[in-house]
Amino acid sequence: MSIMIPAWVDGTLTPVEKLHAHTAGLRHKAVSVFVICEDAILLQQRALTKYHTPGLWANTCCTHPQWDEPAVDCATRRLREELGMTGLNLLPRGTIEYRADVGGGMVEHEVVDLFVAHTTRDVAMDLNPEEVADTAWAHIADLKTQVAVDPDHYTPWLQIYLSEHANRIFDATV
Repeated sequence: MSIMIPAWVDGTLTPVEKLHAHTAGLRHKAVSVFVICEDAILLQQRALTKYHTPGLWANTCCTHPQWDEPAVDCATRRLREELGMTGLNLLPRGTIEYRADVGGGMVEHEVVDLFVAHTTRDVAMDLNPEEVADTAWAHIADLKTQVAVDPDHYTPWLQIYLSEHANRIFDATV
């Protein structure tokens, strides 16, 4: 079953098959969630079976909404599906746009609704191994340094979020 996501084709928002959106580099909708505990962010390592950026570390959760799915509903759904996390209060942090080569001839050209949720480190999780290989808490300042030193272990979008949008996402947490 192919997954249809909202993408702009000839200036019109249209349902497009997800893989096609990435191989054609189409501008499309996305959501990204950052679960935070004090000055640390919960990272996920993408499953090794993912069709792009397998095994790389990313923000807590990122995905594409289904056609006509509100961004907050999508973020809530994917936190549950990927990490087994429920009951978090998602706070919107605005919308950003970026374009990044993710390898294998694919491009993420995303219009992203950003969300933050604050929790404790003992938050309940039940990882979906088809989506997530591992998780780790990282202090935001240390993460920014580590990504700068060793970028090949992190997704292009996490690098963009940290270098260009950290203040919007993390507020006074940075």
